[in-house]
Amino acid sequence: MKLKEFEHLYINLTNKKFLNNEALGGEVPFYIFPYKIEEQNKIYQEKEKLKKRLQRQGISVYEINLFDLSVAMLKERNVLKKLIESEPKLAKKRLMDMLKMMLDPENKMTKKIEELVKENYSDIVFLTGVGEVYPFIRSHIILNNLQNKIKDRPLVMFYPGVYTKELSLFGRLKEENYYRAFNLNKLYL
Repeated sequence: MKLKEFEHLYINLTNKKFLNNEALGGEVPFYIFPYKIEEQNKIYQEKEKLKKRLQRQGISVYEINLFDLSVAMLKERNVLKKLIESEPKLAKKRLMDMLKMMLDPENKMTKKIEELVKENYSDIVFLTGVGEVYPFIRSHIILNNLQNKIKDRPLVMFYPGVYTKELSLFGRLKEENYYRAFNLNKLYL
């Protein structure tokens, strides 16, 4: 990870066209910031600095970490403790199926994200924690189901992988195609 990538990101995020959802060609204001998974700790440190820098410019960011949201949703349903206790005895597939059912990325999780975004006004939404929730939550499912729900401000997904109009988690696992997001490493406004 090069600091110039974060400088480029900062320039894009502070651009009026970006903030006002202009020049999208009819597309949803979804953006992906791909990075190498080996650099995740550094990326998250730089992301925090970026948020503070944006705040000093009067640009507010609301961050949703998908892992933290998953834990909170399981706690709300009073099942987290039971899952942790039963996890050693469950087959991996059974555990994954249970998590997918309880979190239901297509409906429950995207509805929760939509509620949180509406309750917490910001100029930009950051989605993080993508790698931590794999494989029970897939990023393309979240993006596909949010595209009709969050249109009023830019949504930036910090993505541990490669994005060249197709998502490749960790640079190794190919996900379903997602063509509608803009790659922030290649965006010049």
